[in-house]
Amino acid sequence: MNLSMSPGVMAAVLFGALLHASWNALVKSSSDKDLDTALIHLIGSLLAMPLVVLVGWPAAAAWPFIATSALIHIGYYIALTGAYRHGDLGLTYPLMRGVAPLLVAISASFTLGETLSWQAWLGVAGISSGILLLALRPQVVAAPKAVAFALANAVIIALYTVVDGQGVRVAGATLHSTLQYVAAIFVLDGWPYTLLILAGRGRAFPRYAVKRWPVATVGALASLGSYGIALWAMTHAPVAMVAALRETSVLFAVLLGTWFLKEKFTARRAIGACAVVGGVMVLRLA
Repeated sequence: MNLSMSPGVMAAVLFGALLHASWNALVKSSSDKDLDTALIHLIGSLLAMPLVVLVGWPAAAAWPFIATSALIHIGYYIALTGAYRHGDLGLTYPLMRGVAPLLVAISASFTLGETLSWQAWLGVAGISSGILLLALRPQVVAAPKAVAFALANAVIIALYTVVDGQGVRVAGATLHSTLQYVAAIFVLDGWPYTLLILAGRGRAFPRYAVKRWPVATVGALASLGSYGIALWAMTHAPVAMVAALRETSVLFAVLLGTWFLKEKFTARRAIGACAVVGGVMVLRLA
């Protein structure tokens, strides 16, 4: 495995981060974030079904990783709903996404044998610290339960990232095998969170889905494309570097929020943005 990242792979991951930010911005702009998230994941599963018909199921060797990832994602959704129940998106999301790349870098060195250079470590740290600066608020000390759920979810995100990074390589590490792996993941992944929402708000969901499904379909396509690009990149570059670059989606989300949702771009956010961009530049030189 090449322990550097080519310009082409880097550009693809950054585009995937933009896609990831786009569907998160759709959720953030919605009137009901829980229902919107459930609808996007459900539509993602439905969209993945014809993709499975087209490309087929992944190799047998990949299924233990897919099953493990699906189980880990159940924990992800439980922690996600807990974090959003006790704190808002602006507090919990950057905690999850800012801490996870560092955890991925640490765990990948043990599980995948990826030893990053000091420049790569500096780049990962720069991106993670920038993400935390971009969106964290002073209220972090006033919401201990939200912080606890968010940090637990950072661990979970790191777990499924490493599992899927290894799984997609075992599946064959080609574009076709990556499509097979992504399709299988999305077919299974969309249901747990949706069922959690239906259990509590089943009556509201159909009415919301009828009204929101066109926008949610765009979000589902962006989510599918974003994770597909990330997994393909993990067959060409270290998982830790891909994971860190993918979380630049938080920077794109802040910029989209500033331009389209009229959110304030504070001095703290400007410093965080510079840290993220600096981290990306260091990764390119690593």
